[in-house]
Amino acid sequence: MKIAVIGGGAWGTALADLLARKGEQVTMWAREPDVVESVNRRHVNEMFLPGASLAPALRADADLAAAIRGAETIVSAAPSHAVRPVMAEAAKTIGRSRPLIVSASKGLDPDRLERPSCVLVDVLAPSTPVAVLSGPSFAWEVFQQQPTAVVAAATDHGVAQRAQRVFSTNYFRVYSHTDVVGVELAGALKNVIALAAGILEGLGLGFNTRAALITRGLAEITRLGVALGAQAMTFAGLAGMGDLILTATGALSRNRTLGVALGQGKTLEQALAGKPAVVEGVNTTRTAVALGERHGVELPIAREVANVLFQNKPPRQAVSDLMERELKAEGEGGGR
Repeated sequence: MKIAVIGGGAWGTALADLLARKGEQVTMWAREPDVVESVNRRHVNEMFLPGASLAPALRADADLAAAIRGAETIVSAAPSHAVRPVMAEAAKTIGRSRPLIVSASKGLDPDRLERPSCVLVDVLAPSTPVAVLSGPSFAWEVFQQQPTAVVAAATDHGVAQRAQRVFSTNYFRVYSHTDVVGVELAGALKNVIALAAGILEGLGLGFNTRAALITRGLAEITRLGVALGAQAMTFAGLAGMGDLILTATGALSRNRTLGVALGQGKTLEQALAGKPAVVEGVNTTRTAVALGERHGVELPIAREVANVLFQNKPPRQAVSDLMERELKAEGEGGGR
């Protein structure tokens, strides 16, 4: 199968390597000339996945049209803020050829507050089959072929099963799902809670605090997801609880690492300095707060993370304000 992976970051590279090792004909589009050169000449992506010896058959291309021309499956793995311009350009080549499009971006469009699949449906031909891929999956561990389980979701279960077959290997297990809203929102919103978990760690707080944060964070993102049309149970599965636990506790999590730096007293600008990879949770925090306001859902954790990120609120004060909120019963729903 001819497959194009759009985006040469760590996740796009890991997926492209997985597919190439599976025997597919894979071309990865990357905006950065250094990434294209290093993948083609030395079979490495030192900028975004350093130390990984990539499949020799994997090719990279800086020409978007050339990378996707004739592809039967296209994986959209650009950062969430870049999905619209990149895939709108890709649409000129895709036309009405109807390849399977798989969104692997874990974030939200910061301008229109949209999920990546909504962006894809908007810029591509109406009949184009679109699926999303999400779940607990660090790029480096996928490259190492460590056993991993994720979810492929599409409103048409047949499309979800097509994506499932494309990616499944003996170490990368893919479950099918039809709750696209829940799977995408879970994959994006968990980054906000991971930032909060990192902040707690940076402050030197312990496991009691982290357990409370993750549990209440899951309740918070589930409330918002249900308000937006998701199924509550999706957030208890791989795309929800699974990805949240991984990202909030794993040492490879960029969002958690950024949170640790903030908890230790760095500003957002200082914490991001010199990092080439996008930390999706930053934009997603702002977007989540805006979505909560639009739909009347209170998001106390996301709001305090936003205050730390964008209003220079001291992290310890943010924790205190969360603990001193009005007392409630666990399980109170709606906008609470």
